[in-house]
Amino acid sequence: MRPSAYIDGPVGKLNWKVFSLLIPYLFEFKLRVALAMTCLVIAKLASVGLPFILKDLVDTLSAVDAQKALIAAPIGLVLAYGAVRFLNVIIGEVRDTLFGRVTERAMRRLGLAVFEHLHRLDLDFHLERRTGGLSRDIERGTSGLSFLMRFMVFNIAPTLLEITLVIGIFFYQYGIAFSLITFAAVVAYIGYSIMATEWRTEFVREAARADSLSNTRAIDSLLNYETVKYFNNESYESKRYDEALAGWESAKRKNRLSLFALNAGQALIIAVAMTAMMGLAAYEVTQSTMTVGDFVLINAFMMQLFIPLNFLGFVYREIRGALANIERMFDILDKQPKVVDTEGVHTKEVNVGSLKFEEVSFQYNDRPILQGVSFEVPLGKKVAVVGDSGAGKSTLIKLLFRFYDVDRGCISINGQNIKAMSLQSLRRLIAIVPQDTVLFNDTLYANIRYGRPEATQQQIEHAAKVAHLTEFIESLPDKWQTKVGERGLKLSGGEKQRVSIARAVLKSAPFLVFDEATSSLDSRSEQAILNALRDAAKGHTSLVVAHRLSTIIDADMIVVLSQGKVVETGHHTQLINAGGLYSHLWRIQNEQSTTN
Repeated sequence: MRPSAYIDGPVGKLNWKVFSLLIPYLFEFKLRVALAMTCLVIAKLASVGLPFILKDLVDTLSAVDAQKALIAAPIGLVLAYGAVRFLNVIIGEVRDTLFGRVTERAMRRLGLAVFEHLHRLDLDFHLERRTGGLSRDIERGTSGLSFLMRFMVFNIAPTLLEITLVIGIFFYQYGIAFSLITFAAVVAYIGYSIMATEWRTEFVREAARADSLSNTRAIDSLLNYETVKYFNNESYESKRYDEALAGWESAKRKNRLSLFALNAGQALIIAVAMTAMMGLAAYEVTQSTMTVGDFVLINAFMMQLFIPLNFLGFVYREIRGALANIERMFDILDKQPKVVDTEGVHTKEVNVGSLKFEEVSFQYNDRPILQGVSFEVPLGKKVAVVGDSGAGKSTLIKLLFRFYDVDRGCISINGQNIKAMSLQSLRRLIAIVPQDTVLFNDTLYANIRYGRPEATQQQIEHAAKVAHLTEFIESLPDKWQTKVGERGLKLSGGEKQRVSIARAVLKSAPFLVFDEATSSLDSRSEQAILNALRDAAKGHTSLVVAHRLSTIIDADMIVVLSQGKVVETGHHTQLINAGGLYSHLWRIQNEQSTTN
């Protein structure tokens, strides 16, 4: 159940398409909604009946002397008044309880829809997103939809129904003057509320934007806590955050002042209407055309009418605010990923064979990255890709995972174009150890298990052993249950990399991809893990992107990239003897090692 509409157009314009999103959620619990609506009608009828009981009670007390008035009829009316008021309240509670399940399920459905959609969006979106602002937009949007469901159904519709009933009662019992005053007051109130709310909607939007910006800056600063400390920039971060909060404060002030203007105008309309109605009713009583009970009934109806009408103004304001709040979320839902499964893709596992790049070209934001790259990784072999910085090495891995699609050429597995495979089936074939390992704020055990959530404890422990993590884990006070901190900040770079290696081993995929997999390890650990990975990779196809050439001298083939093109291929010894770019890079790294 994926919402597709979103709010667009000029500021203040209400896009009614948004309300169509309510229908699927309402029909998921038809019986509950029907019972809730029945309770709503009963409560509204009881509410309309209360002034009539009050009128009869006052007229009865006025018609007889005080002593006789305390007999059965007045007592019965008093009890009836109490019973109907209690019924009105309790029915309302039952209604809210019944409908609560509907709104809660809607929030769950919408939250899940947004979460899944965010995971479907391409890498570009996530590279540009601001996490803090995004989470706040989603939170406000989900709450906003819940508000729309509840108040559109249980406040606006019944309030309009009550207004219609009261105007009809006034016209039928007391003449056109009372009904016209009531009608004019209602029209003036609603008209003023709409115009004033439209005017102040931009202030609501501005406050929401300022809130998202301040939240984003706070989270960005906290996520980069170490960087802030490295450069002694606590004051700078505080200043930037305070600037964002100052914008929020200014926006909230404008919001508050505009709300004051709205409330003042509404209060004036109510006061004028009440004064006119009470004055006319008092005049009718003095002319003996109305009883004191009628005067009380009109007063009760007007008070009873303007309470929900005043709430109607609040609801409309909140609806406009809710629409402003969910605008960004529906913009996100409307974004479509650039890389998707094409029609007729194969969802079944393909036969594992060689991995081949054929004349692959790719550019990013009009900047050429790869130009006609071709090479093959035979089944069960290890092929390494090296080159100078910016040559496009890591881009090959992104294209293999289909974070982006190639502009020209083809990437195939066992002769089958990866575009003909579903994204899920393709990515199940590949296990990766990325250069920058980011861990979840959970235990070591949970982070390793993430490579294959259904794995047994024995399999997880074996993966940790292959990655040379067992000794480290056993040395910790909490062992496997040690928390790694947000993004794994409690672990060193080498420790995080070994967790990543354990994940890849645990996944047991036929293709192993290493993107600078040992860049954060010391020489001793590096060699030990390389030996373990060499054993684990037997029978697998391995693609290694490497900067440290000493880690790939045993590769079956080495592909050398420069400026997005393949300039050399061959074994380590062949490339050294060729005296080309690889030999040059090897000599530079050896000189650096000797110097160090």
